[in-house]
Amino acid sequence: MLYELRVYHVIPGRMQSILDRFRDGTISIFAKHHMKVTEFWVEADESTNRLYYVLEHKDLAAREQNFKAFQEDQEWLELKERTEQNGPLHERIDVVYLKKADFFPDGVRN
Repeated sequence: MLYELRVYHVIPGRMQSILDRFRDGTISIFAKHHMKVTEFWVEADESTNRLYYVLEHKDLAAREQNFKAFQEDQEWLELKERTEQNGPLHERIDVVYLKKADFFPDGVRN
């Protein structure tokens, strides 16, 4: 399994708009393209304007194929256009690919 950590540097004042876009459309479009969201986080210090989430992928090849299909999806293109009528929602996106550490078994929590 490949995990993709995505960090959005959100335009100040646009956090609720980007959260609404994920909730009301993006997540379901991800699912259509076999992209599972593990979790979303916002920083406790809201002035940082950063949104974090993790996507799960079978492997890097599946990630590339699914993400390409997502980016070309007409429903996504329309949603993006509609939600960015007043400008972009983020300045940039940082991406980190992760895999689980072998020593830490699933389901173990302190």
